[in-house]
Amino acid sequence: MKRKNFIKTTAAAGIGTAMFPNLILGNTSNSTRVRMGFIGTGLRGQWVLWLAAKYPEVDIPAICDIDDGMIASALKILKDAGKPEPAVYKEGDEDFRRMVKHEKLDGVYIATPWEWHAEMSLASMNAGIHVGTEVPAALTVDECWDLVNTSESTGKFCMIMENVCFRRDVMAVLNMVRDGLFGELLHCQGGYQHDLRHVKFNDGKQPYGGGVEFGTKGYSEAKWRTQHSVNRNGDLYPTHGLGPVSTMLDINRGNRLLRLTSTATQSRGLHNYIVKHGGKDHPNTKVNFKLGDIVTTVIKCANGETILLSHDTNSPRPYSLNFRVQGTNGIWMRDNQSIYIEDRSPEPHIWESDETYLQEYDHPLWKKFENEAAGSGHGGMDFFIVRAFIEAVKRDIAPPIDVYDSVSMSVICPLSEKSIANNSSSIEIPDFTRGKWKNNKPIFGLTDDI
Repeated sequence: MKRKNFIKTTAAAGIGTAMFPNLILGNTSNSTRVRMGFIGTGLRGQWVLWLAAKYPEVDIPAICDIDDGMIASALKILKDAGKPEPAVYKEGDEDFRRMVKHEKLDGVYIATPWEWHAEMSLASMNAGIHVGTEVPAALTVDECWDLVNTSESTGKFCMIMENVCFRRDVMAVLNMVRDGLFGELLHCQGGYQHDLRHVKFNDGKQPYGGGVEFGTKGYSEAKWRTQHSVNRNGDLYPTHGLGPVSTMLDINRGNRLLRLTSTATQSRGLHNYIVKHGGKDHPNTKVNFKLGDIVTTVIKCANGETILLSHDTNSPRPYSLNFRVQGTNGIWMRDNQSIYIEDRSPEPHIWESDETYLQEYDHPLWKKFENEAAGSGHGGMDFFIVRAFIEAVKRDIAPPIDVYDSVSMSVICPLSEKSIANNSSSIEIPDFTRGKWKNNKPIFGLTDDI
């Protein structure tokens, strides 16, 4: 299997059924029917809606959004999939409350602006509905505690839909870690290094760059996402990097995150982009962006390991998740597609390709569902995260990424902001498990089923 086929990314998703591949998904574990609601039918929501609609046993009785254009696209997806037309809730920002109260749903998927994730998750769980929410799950420490307390009191799970945990190479490396290939882990890295300037400035007319509008004049994510860069300075998107290494380090299951320190560079990228594409006299050149172009966070774990997270979305650069896994016996580096294992690698102190290792340790989930995952988005990761959510709802069991994982990933957002605001001071990370991490056992990726 060639590396270019092993980790193959796909183009932008969710922009109309004419661009969707002809993916056919089989049934999941059994024929139990699942009633699934959707809150948020923008581009990401439409993609997951399309994936979920491929399951014959998944009913989608209700959707909620405030954008008529996005609703129309969502309805077309369901019609093309042969699903009945759902009830539509679109009467303002709070209409999701009416949906979760009046519709009989087993699960709800949330793909809305970040600031709504926690509130919508809480309303859904309090209505007796399991939750799958896009990242991050919350923006404040209080919201994180609310999610934990509500999940515990209602018995309904809150699963963050962190698809990178299911990357094929990441899951193979997880197998390497569990097999002891790297020895005792010492340090892990991950991050979100992705030039998103064309996403943060977009008027809908120039989808691949060139637009410099956001807020009310923006399109899709530019309507809301860019404002976070105006108001906040911290790691705004930590979960893609932290989620995968958390499974390797047994976070919340024999280990936990203790404290962090964060620092940020100056802010230049968004301003320079406006000048380049809109001219030095464009009104948006006067906007003061608070978010530093590169935010670096270092986390200390209870078992001694360190984690380095990076956030870099406003600079001209190739995409990278910056993964590094290092232990007492060796190291894996994603960006140079290399590995070094002492006493196993052919030459001392010389990198070797990781291709053979990735094949040897390929995860059973990928071996079992490779064909179904093809064309499902983000190199197949979206198939696995959607399937995991549907399976957990169907069986009414804990998902492989639970509420404690959801909040421990998400709390990095506000705590990194606090650290930067306090001159990169060390900030304690709450123990959301209330001590249960000491006895909890790993649950992610232990079978070829979910």
